[in-house]
Amino acid sequence: MKNIAILVPETAVIEAVADPRYLFTALNEFLKSQEREPLFNVQLVGLTPEVRLNDGIFSIHVDAVLKMARKPDLIIVPAVSGDMEHAVRLNKDFLPWIVKQYKEGTEVASLCLGAFLLAASGLLDGKPCSTHWLLANQFRTMYPDVELCDDKIVTEHNGLYTSGGANSYWNLLLYLTEKYAGREMAILASKFFVLDIDRNSQSPFSIFKGQKIHNDADIVKVQEFIETNYQDKITVDELCEKFGIARRTFERRFKEGDQ
Repeated sequence: MKNIAILVPETAVIEAVADPRYLFTALNEFLKSQEREPLFNVQLVGLTPEVRLNDGIFSIHVDAVLKMARKPDLIIVPAVSGDMEHAVRLNKDFLPWIVKQYKEGTEVASLCLGAFLLAASGLLDGKPCSTHWLLANQFRTMYPDVELCDDKIVTEHNGLYTSGGANSYWNLLLYLTEKYAGREMAILASKFFVLDIDRNSQSPFSIFKGQKIHNDADIVKVQEFIETNYQDKITVDELCEKFGIARRTFERRFKEGDQ
């Protein structure tokens, strides 16, 4: 049996908690229908017995608080919502436990913006990672030592898994299904949940945002002008004239703003 610990952090996206639980319990039912033994023990694990989400609209009663959770083979870190720095602070008590379990052989998978929480543990430093394309720039600012792969649906490195934006976490769940239960079960799950099993890039769904987290207001205006008028042929000289910046100065400031 594989022990799956699905964390229930404060400000969690409820679907990112419910969906992996649904998947792994459904896999057990698929196996039973084939007269095979179920493969997964699934626990919802929280810092408190009850976690209230979406301003109290939803309430999740966990199976175990952190100190009572069984030793996991896989930890699922679901997406969190709202302000990412605040979400990390609220859930900082998960981090030592995640690190300890990983060092003892447990694999860890983050879903979408759950990468912010996993990265806060330090386990992703120097490693590839994916998250929602919308917050890629903020992720780079908060975690400059992590190798962010904007376009990837799934990344894997030494038992650490991450997924891209929103519902692309289903592709990571299918990936883990194939690893733990085999290709046949992954295909069956993809058909049952009506999922594209081979999608590997989130680029078609992203909107170019550029790197605007810098203090040069003039260069931000230039970037916004380029993004608004991308279909036109725009030269550097035209931009310099339009925004009243000498070309040499413009090139230096634009490069500095893009770092």
